[in-house]
This record gives sequence, structure tokens and C-alpha cells, in this order.
Amino acid sequence: MDTERNKRIAKNTMMLYFRQLLILFVSLYTVRVVLDELGVEDFGIYGAIGGLVALSAFLPGSLAQATQRFFSFALGEKNDERLRKIFSVNLILYISVALIVFIILQTIGLWFVNNQLSVPDGRFEAVKQLYQYAVWTVLVSVITSPFMAIIIAHEDMKLYAYISIIEAFMKLGVVFLLQYIALDKLELYGLLLLCVSVVTTFLYTGTCLYRYKECQFKKIYWDYKLFREIIGFTGWTVFGQFSTIARTHAVTVLLNQSFSPAVVAARALSVQIATQVNIFSGNFNTSLYPPIIKSYAANELQEMYGLITGGSKITFYLLWVFALPMIVEMETILKIWLTTVPQHAVLFSQLSLVEALILSISLPLAAAARAPGKMKTYEITLGSIQVGIFFAAWAAIAAGGAAYSVFIVAISANILMFGVRLYLVNKLTGFPISSFLRFSVLPVLTIMLVSALPVALLNALLPEGLFWSALVIVISFVVSSLAMYFIGLDKEWRLKVIKLVISRLHRLKV
Repeated sequence: MDTERNKRIAKNTMMLYFRQLLILFVSLYTVRVVLDELGVEDFGIYGAIGGLVALSAFLPGSLAQATQRFFSFALGEKNDERLRKIFSVNLILYISVALIVFIILQTIGLWFVNNQLSVPDGRFEAVKQLYQYAVWTVLVSVITSPFMAIIIAHEDMKLYAYISIIEAFMKLGVVFLLQYIALDKLELYGLLLLCVSVVTTFLYTGTCLYRYKECQFKKIYWDYKLFREIIGFTGWTVFGQFSTIARTHAVTVLLNQSFSPAVVAARALSVQIATQVNIFSGNFNTSLYPPIIKSYAANELQEMYGLITGGSKITFYLLWVFALPMIVEMETILKIWLTTVPQHAVLFSQLSLVEALILSISLPLAAAARAPGKMKTYEITLGSIQVGIFFAAWAAIAAGGAAYSVFIVAISANILMFGVRLYLVNKLTGFPISSFLRFSVLPVLTIMLVSALPVALLNALLPEGLFWSALVIVISFVVSSLAMYFIGLDKEWRLKVIKLVISRLHRLKV
């Protein structure tokens, strides 16, 4: 069983990685063209509007996590009747949430746009129209979330990857249309992204209705006890996700109030870079999340502990391979990537990646915390720290701190949250802290030192130039990979890697 589950996790991870590589290349090209077409000022406006709407756009992700948890738990128990009830109850819940979000965004959100958001002269009407498109995009995403979560809970990552790739190419089509349609670029971009969301929703919904028997509209199954259980879990999950999004995107709005549009554009760019890199570590955890929940549901605690410990370490490795060369050569990468590099973008992007690395090792811990379904203490504690980041950033800027001080605050808080997560997961599931520190944290710290120091030294000694930057990136990848192989993996895993490589080479020869 363990071998089959590990193979399934590895297969799903590779599928999601292939998906993300395609999405990453599309996203990199998209950001370049969008920044060039909109200009730094309008790109900063889009970042501010996106940050404001993202305070509610967190809902699709947080609701999907809650749905996924209940579906995975029921699948672990092999309870088909409960699966149908979970689908019906969640569908009613999602429709209700969409209505509430719509009311809030059309009242409080619209008031903020009209009265508080800093907008350059002559762009106010375009900003209001963009806001409306963004609002409808959020509502469509809320309806999509349960169907996406169901696919992931079934560990059917091939379908999930295919739909995501189709969505990425549709967004690529948006970029081409943006260059050739003679309308206001800011408004047009918002409208086209809304169209992409609508098509994606039809793809997810149609796939689930066709493939999974629990997804149907013929009969509504109602269970008040289950509804209360889902509301309780979802409510605390939403609170936790809201605090995360609030401190990320509300800080963007804060910078909009205190600094120039160029600073906001740099912030928006750094958030996009960190988001794309984070998805690589998130992909592994997407395939890891259902097995962790199912193991807990089946009372296979030792297997769950192994998934958490190994998962945290591997999650970091998968991110470190990309993050190290990007941190060291960020200036060169941005110059190649973008026609215009906003001021502060290099430093902001480097600091965002440091924050992402700290978060990556915590992702399996966050998945394990959701397994028992007791989220109140966990989310209140971490949510309070997240909200505290915003107020600390506010205080730092009010005291005359530079724009980058908001990143320093976030990095410090993420270190604190890692320790808090570890403690709370121990209390919730009995997860052994000492074993985690020994077999996960210690190898991660060792690999960071062994690979980062020589790469940083080499970068400092070599002259400037595209050839030398490319050389540093290649050496960085090689050094980090070797460090992970010889230090990060034990003897058993090294043998598995060798066998895998030999088998792939043999297939190529045949």
C-alpha cells in the first residue's frame, strides 16, 4: 500500500510539475507583454485593484481546501453516501458565499475604490470598470472551486493539469488580443481575464458532472449536522486564508498610499514571481494533501508522519533548485525578461523568494493541521500573526522605513509562524517535533549553507555579463542538486534515484 501510494504521489507530482513548467513560461511571457502594453503606471493600478479584490479572491482557495479536506476524508473512509451529502451541502454553501461576496464588493469595496484608492488623473473611469470585471472574476472562481477540489481529492491530477494548461493558453491568447484590439488596455485586460474564468468554470464543472457520481444536480442531499461541521471548518479556514491574503495584498494597497506607482508595480511584480515559484512547491503538496488526510482518516498515523517529514524536506528542495539561481541573478533575469524593470523590483523579488522558501517547508504541516478538523486554535493563532504583519508594516512605514521594510517584517513573521505551526500540529496529531527537526529541518539548513555560500562567492568574483550570469545559474543548479543528492537524501533514497535514472536511460536506448 505504501509503495502504491508513493508511486501515485510521485506520478501526480511529475504531472503537476509538467503543468507548472508550461504555465510558468506562459506567465513569464504574459507579465512581460502586459507590463509593456499597460505601462508601469497602469500595471501599478492593476496591482492595486488586484490587491483590493484579492481580499475576497482568497475565498475560492480557502473554500476549495475545506471541500477537499471533507472529500478526502470521506474517500479515506470509503463512504459514498457521505460524499454525495458533502457535494450537495458545499454547493449550497458556495452559492451563498458568492452572493455575500458580491454584496460586500459592491458596497464596501466600491466605496474604497471611489474614495480611498490613489488613481492618476484621467484613469478613474477605467479603474472602476476594471474593478467590476475583477469582481465578477472572483464570483466565477468561487463557483469553480468545489469542482476543482473534487478532482484533487480524487487524486486525478492528469485532468486537473489538462484544464490548467488550457487555462494558461487562454491567458496567452489574452495577451495577443491585448496587443491588437484598439480599446483601453486596462479595461480590456480585465474583461478578457473574466472570459477566461467563465470558460474554465465550464470545463471543471462539465468534467466533474461527467466523471464523478457524487457530483449531480438531480437530488439535493441535506444534513444539518454535516452543514455545521463544514461551516465550522470552512469558517476558520477562510479566516486563516483571509489573514494571509490581507497581509500580502493589503500591504500592496498600503504601498499605494505611501509611495509612487513604480514602487507598487515593483511590489506587484515581486508578488507574481513569488507566486509562480511557490506553485512549484505547492504542486507537490497538492498531490501530498489527499494522502495525508486519507492516512489520518484510516488511522495510519505513522504513515502520515512520514509523509509530513519527507514532504516538508522535498518541498523545500523542489523550490530551492529554482530559488537559489533566481536570488543570485535576479537583476540579470529581470533585464532579460522585462522591457522595463520597475525601480526596487530586484530587491523586492529577492526578498519575496526568501519568504517563499520559509513558507515551503511549512506546507505539509499546514495540511496535517487540517486533518483532525479542529481549526479554531490553529487559525486564530496564525491568523493573528498574519494580521500583525500588516500593522507592523504600517508602523514601519509610518516611522520612515523604506519600502523594502515590509518584506523584512513578513520574513521575520514567517519564521515565527513556522515554529508555531510545528507546535500546534504536535498538539493536534501527536506529530514528533524532535524527529522533524532532525530529519527535515537539519538537512534543509545544511543544504542551504553548502550550496548558497559557494554560489554567492562565485557570483561576487566573476565579472558582469550575460555569459557569466548564465554560468552562475548553471553552476547553482548543479551545486544545489548535488547537495540534495549526497546530503539531503539517505542511502535508500539515493539508490532509488540511481535505479530511476538507469531505467530511464535504458528506455531511451530501447
